[in-house]
Amino acid sequence: MKSKMENFVLNDTVNNLADNIEKIIIGKRDCILKVIAAMLCGGHVLLEDVPGVGKTRLVAALASSVNGKFNRIQMTPDVMPSDVIGYTMINPETKRFEYREGAAMCNFLLADEINRASPKVQSSLLEIMDEKQISLDSNTYVLPKPFMTLATQNPVETYGTYHLPEAQMDRFLIRISLGYLAPRDEMSLMDSTHHNEKVNLKPVLSTRHIEDLQEEVKGIYTHAMVKEYIMDIVSATRDNENIKLGISPRGTLGLNMMAKAMALMLGREYIVPDDVISMAPCVLAHRLILSPNRSEAYATQEMAIREIIRTTPLPETRGGG
Repeated sequence: MKSKMENFVLNDTVNNLADNIEKIIIGKRDCILKVIAAMLCGGHVLLEDVPGVGKTRLVAALASSVNGKFNRIQMTPDVMPSDVIGYTMINPETKRFEYREGAAMCNFLLADEINRASPKVQSSLLEIMDEKQISLDSNTYVLPKPFMTLATQNPVETYGTYHLPEAQMDRFLIRISLGYLAPRDEMSLMDSTHHNEKVNLKPVLSTRHIEDLQEEVKGIYTHAMVKEYIMDIVSATRDNENIKLGISPRGTLGLNMMAKAMALMLGREYIVPDDVISMAPCVLAHRLILSPNRSEAYATQEMAIREIIRTTPLPETRGGG
């Protein structure tokens, strides 16, 4: 089920932002728009894909396009929590403790190969992702606005990796996969003269503009019948013998927010069921745990969500109305 954002006229601001990122990331407009939508929700993104498909360049292009600070940290097993959140040390001149910033003190944090970091380091990301602040030595340091974590993990190579706990998976608003390019797009990439160069795009938006758009997303209207439709989808994951762990309330709120972001991007002030349908797989699938003894029912988490959507009546068909 492909996102319908590509088939509609986008908000001019979003369209300009997506066009700018596409100067670097070719043939992945649907993924670009989903990442933009997550940014407008103030959420975090998990990019699960094989190496070399452009995950890092996508994050760098997004940061450059909104004139935000971009930090990247390679999550190797020897990384310490202080590398992420920072640390305090005594200034030899003033004899006072001073805070030294970690990688998280930025607008866009790329946690590369997050599943290679130790559980202790992964835990240090929980407060950052949930509360967007750092607590250290009885002090609290608020992260810049906007702030989002974009983490990557390789689903193929499992040697030397640590499974992300469900609590942390639940904090990612969406999980997407860029996938391989279409042959025609990959041929165009061969002709590109800057695919090996550092990303250096001209900003088309400011971080302040992103904050304003985030406030607009909050004001998008969700009709009671659409809320019921969202709850029907979520409830179907909780009362399903083929699913061991269903969607959390955080997932419900995330689906509503992503549908709001899509409505804003398409120039509407209200959500329609298609907004929910198009966003549900990337918002909900990674939060599910399928029952191990009934794995034949759903081949993947995404297939489980798509089947639930297929069998859930739309609001306008409810009760024959």
